[in-house]
Amino acid sequence: MSDKRDFLKAAGSLALLPVIAQAVTRFSGPEIHDGRYFSNAILQTHEGKSVRFYDDVLKGKLVVINMMYSTCTGTCPANTANMKSVQDALGDRVGRDIFMVSLSLRPAFDAPADLAAYVKKYGIGPGWTFLTGKPAEMEVIRRRLGFYDIDPVVDADLSRHTGMARIGKVAADRWCMVPTLSSTRQIVSTILGAA
Repeated sequence: MSDKRDFLKAAGSLALLPVIAQAVTRFSGPEIHDGRYFSNAILQTHEGKSVRFYDDVLKGKLVVINMMYSTCTGTCPANTANMKSVQDALGDRVGRDIFMVSLSLRPAFDAPADLAAYVKKYGIGPGWTFLTGKPAEMEVIRRRLGFYDIDPVVDADLSRHTGMARIGKVAADRWCMVPTLSSTRQIVSTILGAA
């Protein structure tokens, strides 16, 4: 009986290998470190400030990035609430050596004021920046970060958008993803493991 269980465990592990392999990503080449890959587009924060995506948001930082939109009633509220508990668990490290970033999936409808209202609604503290920008530029950033589905029909359906957070130690070019509805302890551990 235990031989059968061991076989099933091993077979299950092999089935997960492609998933695990995709979880750790390396964006290699010099264009990573000068902003060409991720884009250095000028975006707007929920505070109404203009920032360059690579130079001001990513460069040299440990970042935790997710996707959302202010009128989402599906996965966004639960994802945001869970990530808020992550922010609370990380304490004053957020904004000092860990930076949380949420990118709008509907930038044409998410003005900085909309994002500011969202931030207020969820009690988001300092160190977590919500960003919007020109739709075409936000689309490039979304795809470069891997927040898309290979099926264009699924990808176009906002109600099915990813519930993942991309964690990156940008200077070391170390990246991974974690489900935003994982336990707070698991997400924090993944973030700190990237540090």
